Amino acid sequence: MHVKLLDERVVERAKANDIDVLVYAPHFARLPAIRATAERFSDDELLVVPGREVFTGSWRDRRHLLAVGLAEPVPDFITLEGAMAEFERQGAAVLVPHPTLLNVSMNEEDVASYAGRLHAVETYNAKCPPTYNRRGQRLAGDVGLPGFGSSYAHLRGTVGEAWTRFGVPVESESDLVEALAEGAPRRVVHRGGLGHRLRSLAELSHLGYENTWGKIDRLFLSGMEPTHPNHLAYGGRFDDVCVY
Repeated sequence: MHVKLLDERVVERAKANDIDVLVYAPHFARLPAIRATAERFSDDELLVVPGREVFTGSWRDRRHLLAVGLAEPVPDFITLEGAMAEFERQGAAVLVPHPTLLNVSMNEEDVASYAGRLHAVETYNAKCPPTYNRRGQRLAGDVGLPGFGSSYAHLRGTVGEAWTRFGVPVESESDLVEALAEGAPRRVVHRGGLGHRLRSLAELSHLGYENTWGKIDRLFLSGMEPTHPNHLAYGGRFDDVCVY
C-alpha cells in the first residue's frame, strides 16, 4: 500500500519480492478505470486492490487521504470534511499517506482532529526521508492509530521496498478493508542497505518533478482532470464541497 503505476513489470517485481497484495491508487484516475486495471493485473499469485488517493483542498493547501474499499467515485479538489463524509458513507477504510510531508499531507493537527474517523497512519514510506517516517511513527503513537508501510512507488524499481505484513489472511478487497478498519495486527517492514536508500532518493527526486513540470502540466496544459468535481461524470454531486 500503495503504488502509482501498474504494468507487467510492476507485477513481476511484486511477485519476485513476495508481495501478495498491491493497492493501486494512481493520481487523477477515476475509480472505474482504476478498478478495471486492478482486475486485469490480478491473478492467483497477486491480488491488486483499487484505491484512491484523494487530493482534498486546493493546490496550495492539499491534504491527501488514501481510501480503500470505495464503491463509487470520489473526486479530487473537494474539502477535507467533504471527502471524509463521503468515505464514511461508503464504508471505506481511510488512511493517512506520508503525514506531514511538505504541503501535500495531513499535519499533526489534522490527524488529531480526525483520529476517530481514520483507520491508520503511514509510518514508513519508501519515498520519504527518515525524518518524515519518524514523524509518522510518533504521530501514529500519539493518536493511538495503527501504522502501515508502503513503497508509494511512482517508479517500478521501488515496488517491494516497503510493505505491511498483516496477522490475518488478506485474500480479497473486502478482507483488506476489514483488516484496516478493525485494526488487525500487523508489522511494517522495509528493506535496507545502499540499494534501498538509492531507490528512496530516486523516488524523492521524482517528487521534485511532480511539483514542478508535472504540476504545470496539470494546471495549464491538460485541461480538466477526470477527477475534477465539476467533471460531468460526477453529475454535480460534489458542487457543495468543491474548492474550485
